[in-house]
Amino acid sequence: MFPMERIYSTQYYTFFQSDKERCFYIDLGQKVVRLSFCQLLALRQKVWSINIENHFDDDFNPHGLEILSLCNKEHLFVLNTLEVLDLKELLTGSLFLLDIAAQTPSLTA
Repeated sequence: MFPMERIYSTQYYTFFQSDKERCFYIDLGQKVVRLSFCQLLALRQKVWSINIENHFDDDFNPHGLEILSLCNKEHLFVLNTLEVLDLKELLTGSLFLLDIAAQTPSLTA
């Protein structure tokens, strides 16, 4: 595996970028998942579409769990409410920092 740069961490998860492999990694505790940029955007869409309010309504989500499949169902995770909130924070912070990095001119050029 190529060297990875840690971009952002939360209580449960860590987001990495590998420039040489041109991909991203998310350490989800149980395993590390490799993501292309398209897969990262798909994950963001899935996570942001989770209605967290349903986790507090016994009629909609009595157990407060979310089942999340990643990378065309290659990975499957069961997340509780705190883990969902943490994953939302991870993606928001990571993509924010990547956007800033993309807009910052290189000093070595």
